[in-house]
Amino acid sequence: MVISKGIVSANPPSTGAQLMAHIRQTSVDLLALKAGHRALDLGCGAGMDAITMGHLVGPTGEVHGVDYDEAMVTQARVHAAADGVSAWVTHHHASASALPWPNGFFDASRSELVFQHLLDPERAFDELMRVTKPGGQLVVLDGDWATLTIDSDETELERRLVQFNAAHMMNNPFSGRHLRRMFASRGFTDLTIDVQPVILADVAAARQMMRLNALTREALATGVIDAGEAQRWDASLSRASDSGAFFASVNMVLVSGRKPPRRASAGGNQRQT
Repeated sequence: MVISKGIVSANPPSTGAQLMAHIRQTSVDLLALKAGHRALDLGCGAGMDAITMGHLVGPTGEVHGVDYDEAMVTQARVHAAADGVSAWVTHHHASASALPWPNGFFDASRSELVFQHLLDPERAFDELMRVTKPGGQLVVLDGDWATLTIDSDETELERRLVQFNAAHMMNNPFSGRHLRRMFASRGFTDLTIDVQPVILADVAAARQMMRLNALTREALATGVIDAGEAQRWDASLSRASDSGAFFASVNMVLVSGRKPPRRASAGGNQRQT
């Protein structure tokens, strides 16, 4: 998924998918899916992870992918059909804050790079928790864009642009660091936490995945940098590229946990959260 203020691009860069392949696979592995399970993939994008999940649950199970971008949902349906799993891997256009399933519908639920775009991440987390059964596994992968760093001999400009990126280019830029608190405050158990950097050593890939060109344009338009500084910044990236020394990184945070069991009400009946 590409960073944008509340929007996910319908054409995620293949470079980004490759760089995140290991941590994305880990996020699927943590779901501990078995044949016959029902699973949710929130922020399914083009649907490739949902297909992986579909092979794990098999035709006796169900995987439901959700994305707010209808173009993504269309792509995901095409990919599921091409892979032969569309009978049990389906995709839906829906909001993270209003998921169209009853309480406890899924054995396991997963979200990838969704929370950084949300205006109300707490509500979305509660929805993920609601549709996951008591004792079910929830896995969330998201970024912490305060950790973005770009090696440059224009250090002061780099810091200004990184701060502007976090403040103005997305809705919830520090989402990754909040995940453990969100899980723990709701009583999730068996928490695991993994922090992995996405590292780019190619400036063209960084311009695409981290939207550096858009970042420069927006910073220039809002007066964070002036035209001369924009030229200096671009020249610094070119120098790093020409010398083979370009480096950029940002941390991804992966948290998983088990939803707490049903709580008994005063009358002895079970109430599901």
